[in-house]
Amino acid sequence: MAVIFESTIKMVEGSREDWFIELKDCVDDRVAICANLAEYSKKVEELGSDYGGNIDEVIWMKEDNVPLPVMDEIRFEMSKLQREIEEETGKKITGEEE
Repeated sequence: MAVIFESTIKMVEGSREDWFIELKDCVDDRVAICANLAEYSKKVEELGSDYGGNIDEVIWMKEDNVPLPVMDEIRFEMSKLQREIEEETGKKITGEEE
C-alpha cells in the first residue's frame, strides 16, 4: 500500500492574501487544515507517524484562485523550512545529491 498525501493550497474565503493548506491522507481520507507551513510540517509528521514516517509521495496542488504573489511567498517559506530541516538532520530531503 502506497502512502500518499495530497496538499492543496487554498485561499481563505474573501481574502486575496490569506491562505491555508488542506492536507489529505489518501489512505484513510483524513483531512487536516493548516494555517501555515509550520503547522503543515507538524501535521505531515503526525499523520506520517501512523506509517512509521514512511510517506511514498506528496502530491501538491493549488486552487485556481491562488495569486502568484501568494505562491511566491509559500515557495520562499518552503525553501527556508527545507534548509532548516536539512541543517538539523544533515541530510538532503529532496533526494538530490550534494
